[in-house]
Parts: sequence; structure tokens; C-alpha cells
Amino acid sequence: MKNLIIVESPTKAKTIKNFLGKEFEVIASKGHVRDLPKSSFGIKIENETFLPEYRTPRDHSKIVKEIKDLAKNADKVYIATDEDREGEAIGYHIAMAIGEDPTKLPRIVFHEITKNAINHALQNPRNLDLNSINAQQTRRLLDRIVGYKLSPLLASKIQKGLSAGRVQSSSLKIVVDREKEIRSFVPQEFWSLDGVFDKTIEAILSSFEDEKIEKMTIADGKRAKEIKEKLEKQSFIVSSIEKKERKSSPAPAFMTSTLQQSASSILGFSPKKTMMLAQTLYEGVATHMGVQGVITYMRTDSLNIAKEALVAAREQILEQYGKDYLPKEPKYYATKSKGAQEAHEAIRPTLLDFTPARAKEYLKGDELKLYTLIYNRFLASQMNSARFESQTIIFKSESGEFKASGRKLLFDGFYAAYGDSDKDKLLPELKVNQKVELSKLEANQHFTEPPSRYSEASLIKKLESLGIGRPSTYAPTISILVARDYINIEKKQLVPTEIAFTVTELLEKHFPEIVDSSFTSNMEETLDLIAEDKADWQKVLADFYTPFISQVDAGLKNIKSQKVAIPTGEKCPLCDSELVKRKGRFGEFISCSAFPKCKYTQNLGGRVEKKELVTLDVKCPDCGGNIVERFSRRGKFYGCANYPKCKFVANFEPTNEKCPKCGGMMGKKELKTKSYYECFTCKEKVDIKA
Repeated sequence: MKNLIIVESPTKAKTIKNFLGKEFEVIASKGHVRDLPKSSFGIKIENETFLPEYRTPRDHSKIVKEIKDLAKNADKVYIATDEDREGEAIGYHIAMAIGEDPTKLPRIVFHEITKNAINHALQNPRNLDLNSINAQQTRRLLDRIVGYKLSPLLASKIQKGLSAGRVQSSSLKIVVDREKEIRSFVPQEFWSLDGVFDKTIEAILSSFEDEKIEKMTIADGKRAKEIKEKLEKQSFIVSSIEKKERKSSPAPAFMTSTLQQSASSILGFSPKKTMMLAQTLYEGVATHMGVQGVITYMRTDSLNIAKEALVAAREQILEQYGKDYLPKEPKYYATKSKGAQEAHEAIRPTLLDFTPARAKEYLKGDELKLYTLIYNRFLASQMNSARFESQTIIFKSESGEFKASGRKLLFDGFYAAYGDSDKDKLLPELKVNQKVELSKLEANQHFTEPPSRYSEASLIKKLESLGIGRPSTYAPTISILVARDYINIEKKQLVPTEIAFTVTELLEKHFPEIVDSSFTSNMEETLDLIAEDKADWQKVLADFYTPFISQVDAGLKNIKSQKVAIPTGEKCPLCDSELVKRKGRFGEFISCSAFPKCKYTQNLGGRVEKKELVTLDVKCPDCGGNIVERFSRRGKFYGCANYPKCKFVANFEPTNEKCPKCGGMMGKKELKTKSYYECFTCKEKVDIKA
């Protein structure tokens, strides 16, 4: 009889199966097999005891039956879900769903999906950690309580389709607060005096008449002009030359937050995309040694590195770069994250001989980019520091001093792993008391800048610094804020919508703890205490629930309606719901009352005008109805007049032209240089004759 190993992901199951013999069967649960019901609260509360009413979703009933049947006939059943708390909870729910005792099933964990790691895990099974499971249950129930009880209040007081969440709402407040700072910012004028000496050496004014120019700035243009005119008449000498050697130390290997930040700033990847790619690299890809995981587990807040990985890294550095690049001892890093799970590892490659150069043969474009980033960061973290010589020259006259700065690379160190380093900015060889010519002097006007909006990367950094959420929550939190239309991403910046201000202000006034970052952070620490068996999860839930529900009940009675949508009496051309007038950053506009399910919007020219649908002399290829022009915030598109019964849509104009290849409908595409027909079915193109 075979042994059964249960994981979450089919890809992970396939990879592990490659390492094991015929005596093992590996099956994937395909994620959560039990959860709170979507259509009801799903938590029974009796005498301050919270009983979750878990259900197996319909789309998982078949796989649960399959796992149950295999488990009945297996000699031994192993739970091998991911190593974090969520994975622990998934393992618990798998056991419960298939009728097994979760305290008796052997649990195996591994930081990487390689043959050695799997075999080692099988030799060292443990039991499911009930404290970690209770911590995860507490998180899930807290989020359900907040979301299920607070979202209807927002819907009734502001507009339909709104939601609130413990991490979501505190994260939104951070974005809204920054936007308030930007809107209230008043620019301040300042001036700088920028000089060029001996035609090539750029320098900035640092003092004038024994008065230090703070940050090399001058308050107004009149004063800047006075100083400029005086300095232009004076002679300058080199008053001092200072050279100092400085070190630049490597950063530690990635953890989840720093990986998402670096992938965003260097590769332009969203956190969601980064985690999807990292999941693939972790679960298994083709390599020169067969299919296996090429990075360690990607949801981690630890900077620990396994001893064998440190040894392998040092051997690789010595072989590839030489002894000058290898420190005398391995480098160890300590995480600053609150409640970091130090038993985990940082994100690192599992096979150092699977170099980025070799990986080009096996990985896809974006997979290779992310893998290269992870590989180089890990190797660099164990290399010697780079050494620079900083150079400072002071040019002095009777009244003023200018400072010129430069830098020279002495030893590239860890930069060698990245393949580049900051460019040198070399200053010429000069001598003290040497005369120099002020070749050019400009007075330049500047204005102080408002604080910048958060990017996805900088918001994650902020959430991490405040202790809000955990590695698994960063990307989903931003995704839900975008999906709920609380924020828009414009030029990689997070811009809150007007409804985000309304929601945040209501929560600040009536539910301050929900948007308070310290409350959310303290709750994360409380969840850590539950995982360490230092707090009772039922008491934590009761202590939160009782005052929170009182606030909700009071809010339903006392909070005045803040609805910002005014009915227009018209129907939405996309879904036939009522159209409403709303206010936004750029004035009033029309949108669908079914928002966010329906995204229809219409700009206003001062008053509401009924928008007639233009009907084309073309029949729908799916149902034979009329094709009409429609509009969304992305512009014009074409759809069937029988929507929502018929779902046909097209981004370019359908025509009565038939495809010469398959006979399907062709659409008309008009570009600046040419126009042509393109088949909706087979994509065949036909030039339009003039």
C-alpha cells in the first residue's frame, strides 16, 4: 500500500513526485478545502465562545473525496502544506475534511522543494502545530467579523459595494493621509548658487560671509542675486582637499517585503506578479538536474540562512571571484521585522550551480529576471564590502566657500555579483592654495516639493515598518484596495479615490481602532502570542468582538447618511441598473449604481444628458441581436444590445465582412499608417483597399 503526501499546489505535487519512489502518492488539495461560508456570517457565538462553521466549497468537494479515498487505502498520510501559519491551517482543514485526527497525522515541512529537503522532511515528521492553527483561525475570524459587520454599515451610510477590513482599512488610511499632506502642501521658494570651476568642476555654495547656507539654499532671489554679484568679482583658491575611504556593505538576502520592493523598483513588477513568479520558482521548474524548486519558500520575514547554504555560497564566491571577495567568516543578518518567524529562511537559490547564465536555457523571461535578482542578491550578501574613496574639495574666496564632491571606486566587492556599481565621479588632482577660476555661476530658483505618493513598493515598506500585516498579506491588501476602487495606480503611484476619503473619515470618527496602525500592529503581535501559546485565542476574539459590535449597532442608529450618489432616473447601457451622479477629484460624473460590479462611467458637461446608444448595421455573431456602441472609463467599445443575456464584446468595430480563411466576422482596425480588417475568431488580417 502506498504512502500519501498531501500538498496544496498541483505543480508542487508534480515536483515532489519526481523525487520519490513508487511507494508514494502525492496529491494537491488545490488550496483551502474548508472555509467560512460566503453567503452567511459563519461564526456561531455562545457564551463568548466563537465556533466557526466551516464548509467545503462546491468546487473542492470532488478533490476532497479523492483525497479521502486515497487516505483510506494509504499506509501513512503526510500533511505537507506550506510552512507558514496559513499552510498549517490548511493542513488542519484537510485532516478534518477527510475525517482524520489532525493531532495524529504526521506533518512534514521543508524550506525548499529539492530531493534532499523532501527526504530529510520525511525522516523528521512532527505533529500539526495547534497553536499556529489557532492563531490563523483568530486572524480569519477577526477579518470575517470586521468585514461582515462593518461593510454593510458602509454600504448603508455611503454607497453599495464598499468594504472594510482590519489590515485593508488601516492600509488605506496611510494612503489617504499622504494624499491629504500633498493637497495641503504649500510650496516654499528657495534659491541655490551653483558654480563651475576651471570649466569642469561643479560645486555648490556652502557658506557666505561666515554664514552657513543651510542645505546650500537661499531664501529669495534678491538675496541670491546680491551674493552672486559679489562672488563673481572675487578670486578663489583651493582651501582644502579631503579624501576618505568608505565602505559600502551588501544588503541581506531577500525576505518577502524586500523582494517585492526591489522587484517593483528594479524590474517594474507589481507585488502580485512578483509573488506569482516566486511561487512558480519555489514549486518547481525545469533545470539541468530535472524539475525542482530553485528558490526557498517565498513568504518569509526571516533573514536566516541554512549553514549548508552558507558553505555553498562561500565555495561559489571563492571559485567565481577569488579570495579577495570572500569574507573571513560567513555574514549573519538580523531581521528588524516585528514577530519575524526566525525558524524560516530568507529567500535564496536552492542550487548555486543553477546560475542565471545557465537558467537562461530553462526559465521564461520574467521568471529569469526575478530568479537573477534573487540569485545575485544572495551571493552578494555573502561577499566583501565595496570600498570607495570619497573626495571633497573646498574652493574659498574672500566671502564665500563652494564645495565639490567626488567618488572613486577602489574595490568593487559585492558589486561584482550585480555586474555593475555606481559610476565614479572623479575630481581632478589639485593642490591646496592653488588658484582656480570661477568659470560660471548661476542663481537657480527652486520650490520645495510635496511628499511623494506611495508606490506599491514604498507602501509595503511602510506597512512592514509599522508591523501591519505579514508577508502573505502585503500583495493581497494592495490588490483588494485596487479592486474595490479605493485607489488607482497612476504612473506607479497609489492615488486614493474620493470615496476612499469618505470611508476613511467615517472609520476614523466612529471606528478609530480599525484604521489605527498601532492597533492593527498590536493585534499582529497578539496573534504571535497565540502561536506561541501565550494568549488564549477565544479570549482575544471576545475582547475584540463585544465593544466592536456595540460600536456597529450604535453606528447603524446614529451615523448620518453620507451617500454621495444621486439617482438620475436613467438606466445603465451595460447592465440596465440605475445611473447615479457622483462627485470625484475632477468634478461630477455619472456611474452605474451597481458599481463596483459594473464599471460604466460617463463624463458630465454640467448636466445629466441621456446618452443614446448608436446601433450599427451589423448583427451579433453569437445571438443575432444588434451591435451597439458602448462606453466605459477606458473609452469606446462594442457589444450586443441583448446584454446581459448575450456577452459579446469587441474593442474594435465589428463589420459585415467575412473572413476569407474561416468565414467568421471581421472587425475594422484603423491605425495612423494603415487600416485593415481582422477576424475575431482566427485573427486573419486583410488590408482595406483605398
